[in-house]
Formats: sequence, structure tokens, C-alpha cells
Amino acid sequence: MMRTDGYLFDNRRAEAGEHGDVLGSVFDPTTFRYLEEFGIGPGWRCWEVGAGGTSVVSWLGKKVGPTGKVVATAPDASPLAPTARPPVDVRVHDVGAEEPPGEEFDMVHARMVLSQVPDRERALRSMIKALRPGGRLLVEEADPALQPLLCPDEYGPDQQLANRLRHGVRTLLTDRGADLSFGRRLPRLLREAGLRRVVADVHFPVASPACAALESATIHELRDQLVTAGHATDQDIDRHLANITTGGMDLAATPMISAWGRKA
Repeated sequence: MMRTDGYLFDNRRAEAGEHGDVLGSVFDPTTFRYLEEFGIGPGWRCWEVGAGGTSVVSWLGKKVGPTGKVVATAPDASPLAPTARPPVDVRVHDVGAEEPPGEEFDMVHARMVLSQVPDRERALRSMIKALRPGGRLLVEEADPALQPLLCPDEYGPDQQLANRLRHGVRTLLTDRGADLSFGRRLPRLLREAGLRRVVADVHFPVASPACAALESATIHELRDQLVTAGHATDQDIDRHLANITTGGMDLAATPMISAWGRKA
């Protein structure tokens, strides 16, 4: 399904839930480590912005417990339905076009959201507005332009095909208005927005089973779009998926830049 709102991945597709879950298997440990360092615990009020999967929402719900609250939002919230029980409140919401769903959150988190939202400045202002004084914002964005290859060690035709398909995915993202170098600007944007104690880090996993699973889920979800746009043939994609299954390629995930700060 072609998107016209700046989002490439469509939560309404059956494959979207798989993609969100596999994305979590790659990046959740890093996200959870940062959130643990914030001291998140019982009674906290959290906003999970643009959630594409259930893993972070479920983890937050367990951390804040019955005395806390987790507001989980997305333009299409149907994949979040399994988490919709106290303390999790699931809502349909577009962070780039609507006011925040309440204020005085202790923590707001968004992963791979801002780079795909047409009005990024409004979305960022909305998230900061929703924080209480002293509240924490954690924003995580992939930066495909920082390291654009799926196979950094391009030593044969299978690796060349993999990198060509990764280029096709990047082109689809760009065509939807995604900013492929947005991640590296997060620290500056958070400082300019008035946050204090801004810190950033990058996670760049290479050659793990989770990276292979993420690539397979991505290609399955975007297969029709890659073929329709002329970036690959069905035969190319079948060959690439078979190569992933054999486990003979070292596949890298796109670097994920995490930036966080505190509201004054």
C-alpha cells in the first residue's frame, strides 16, 4: 500500500506487526538500557509516541505498574491492541498534526518516528510540551546516510544485490519525505528546543541473527513497492531472501542514534 502521509511502513498490513517486533529485537536492549538509566519505575507517567510494535509499550507498562500510566499512540493503533489494558492507554494520534495527548509526562519516547513525520518541528515541540518540568525525552532515529550499506563487506554478487536492495529501500523512504540523515541532528535539535543535559549515543549492530530477521521482515513488507518502483524484480527479491536464510552474509542494521535530555 503506497503511503501519502510521509510514512513508508503501513501498520495496517499484516507484515507490519512482524516488522515492528523484529525491529524491537534489534534495538530494544539499547532503548531499555537508556530508560533504566532514567530511573523509570512505579508511578511514572510515560508517552510512547508512534509505537510500531508492542515490545516497548509492554515493557513500560510493567515498569510503571498499576500506579503509573503509559499512553501509547500511533496514526493506526491497531497493532497496539494487545497491550490496551491498564496501565496502558492506546490512542489513535498523529504527533505531527495533533496536540499531545495530555501533559505532565515523566518520560516521552519516540523511536523511528520524527524522520518520517512531515512536520518534524511540530512533532518535537509537541513531545517537549507534554513533559513535566524535569521530565525526560528520549528520541531515537536511524541514520541510513551515516552507513548506507546492508553488507559493509561487499565481496561478492550476493552482497552487491543486498546493497542494491538497501539502496532501493532508502529511495522509497526519500520519496516519502523521510530525512535519511536526521538522526545525527538530534542532539542539536534537542538543545535548540531548550532541553538540558543533552546526551547522544549510536548503536550499530553487525552480523547478528536479529539483523537478518529485520532485513527479511523489511523486504517482505516492502516487496511490492520495491518491484513497482523498479528497484528490483521478484527474482531478485526471492534470491535475496534465500541468501538471508542461508546465513552466509554479514548483514548490518542501520545505525540508530539515541539522544536524550531533560526539560527545564
